[in-house]
Order: sequence, then structure tokens, then C-alpha cells
Amino acid sequence: MGSSLTLPVPETLYATYALALPAPISDPAVLARDEVTRHTGPPLRDLVLGMLDSPMVTLDQRPASGFPPLPRDLLAAYGAAASDLAAVDGAAHLLAVRAAFRPGRPPAHEWAARAIAGALGAAVDAPVIDAFTPQILGRDHLRRSLPGPDGAVRLTDWMLLPHTAGPRGFFFTTKGLGRYGLPELQTEDVPADLVEPWGRLLNGLAHRVLDLWLDALHAGALVVDVPEIISVGRRDIAAAQGTDDPERGEVSVRLRLDKNALTVLPAGDDPEPGTEHQRNGGKQSVPSDASPQETAPDSLEALCTALFGTPEGRR
Repeated sequence: MGSSLTLPVPETLYATYALALPAPISDPAVLARDEVTRHTGPPLRDLVLGMLDSPMVTLDQRPASGFPPLPRDLLAAYGAAASDLAAVDGAAHLLAVRAAFRPGRPPAHEWAARAIAGALGAAVDAPVIDAFTPQILGRDHLRRSLPGPDGAVRLTDWMLLPHTAGPRGFFFTTKGLGRYGLPELQTEDVPADLVEPWGRLLNGLAHRVLDLWLDALHAGALVVDVPEIISVGRRDIAAAQGTDDPERGEVSVRLRLDKNALTVLPAGDDPEPGTEHQRNGGKQSVPSDASPQETAPDSLEALCTALFGTPEGRR
């Protein structure tokens, strides 16, 4: 049997969205209920209205000075339009839409909070800020990201994949799995010519890990075991983007728990000697304090080639 990683399950998950308002809304709850009823179809409409009428959703409106400053530099770095940044700078009031729910399917805290914030933002023409990423969500993005009648969503509408250059390559980390109670995925020292294919692989892996996590969750669970070695294929990558891929190619990667993140390694890379993984006989239940292990660039190249072909074929 393969070894597994034991991940703690948070008791409650929270979502927060902010609206930058030029003037206060007279009754945010009434407006939200009216707009959701008119513009949101079932079954999402029923879920949102039920949460609006419960303590799981709060609408907190105050003068902008009553909230911590919004992270303007990060909003700009994640693609905010100049007009939206100007609206944020000039906002006299902010409205915080907060929701709480247990981990599992559906992620009702995120769906409800985003649907309410989007409905209010469209009604009063105000930018909507996703506090988790943080990112200003455009109208099209908001509509597209919410589930349709079948409950399907695109993970890429709920997750960012920032990467930064370092002395030996790029550092990748997902920004979105924490919405569901999972640690984020990370990889160090990705060569520049693998930035695009490795990003695609991480999108697919995030989709695969999230499916395993949600399938394993049940009411009252304190921990969930996920495999240490996980297969990720082109179909997972397509599913993360809400599409299909007829190709069946797959590769295996190894996950290692490092503090608050899951480091992604080629499956053949052994955990570092002396980590908690070895002391637990193959089950890693406590994050190691060791820094993420360096990954050989040719190993990442081999994984990308196995999934997407040679560099010439990827162009």
C-alpha cells in the first residue's frame, strides 16, 4: 500500500468579499435578497437565500476608515483595471460580505458570499474584491465562476497560480485551495522554459487533490488522509478549466507536507532523511520543519514532456 498524508480538517471555513461604495446602501440585506431572487437561478438561489436568512452570512457596512486599508498594490498586481482602482481609492464606504460553512460539498460559504457580493456590486455599480486572493472580480468573471444548475464550477475561476523568479528558477504556489480547507501546492526552482507547462500541471493537480479531499470529507471528520503519490493527467488539467481533453496521458507526482503547504516533487524523489514522514513509517501527520527539497530541473522537464510532448511540440 502507498503511504498517505494526514491533513487536519478545519471546523469552519470563511469567505469574505468587499464592495467599494461611493455612498452607503440603505438596506444591504433587502437589496441582496431582491437582486439574488431576480438574477440567480436555482438551486444556487435557494442556497444563497437560505444563508442570507441565517447567522452564517453577515453584511457589515461602514465608512472606509472603519476597515483596514485594502491591499491596493496586490489588487493592481493581480490585474485590477485602473477604473476599479480609482473606485477603491475613492470609496467612502465599504461593505464586507462574510459567510461561514463547514468544509465539504458544496463550498456554500464561497458560493453564497460571492453570489451576494456580485449581485450587490452589479446593482450599485461597485467593484467587488475577493479578500482571499486578493483580486477585483469583473462582472463576467463573477457570473462565470458561480455554479450553474448542475453545480459545476471551473477551479481556475477560484484559484490563482502566482509565480516569482528566484536565483535558481521560479517559485510557484497555488492561491485558492485554502478556500476548501486544504494547504496550497508549491514548487521551487522551476526553469523558465517550464513556467507554462508546469503551471498547467499544477492546475490539474490542484483539481485532482481537491476532488480527493472533498470525496474523503464527512460530517465531523477531524483529519483526512490523501495519497502521497498522486496521478495527474491531461483530463484533470482540462477539468480545472471546465473543458474536456480526449488525451489520457498521466504522470505521478509526490506530495510532501512542509509546514502549511504541500510541496510537489517528482514521484521518484524520496523525502528528506529524518523527516516526520520516515519516523511515522510512511504516514506524515506532522509538517516537517525542513525547507522544501530542491527538485532537479530535468525531473520536472521529464514530467512536462510526458504530459505535453517535447518543447518543440508545445509551441
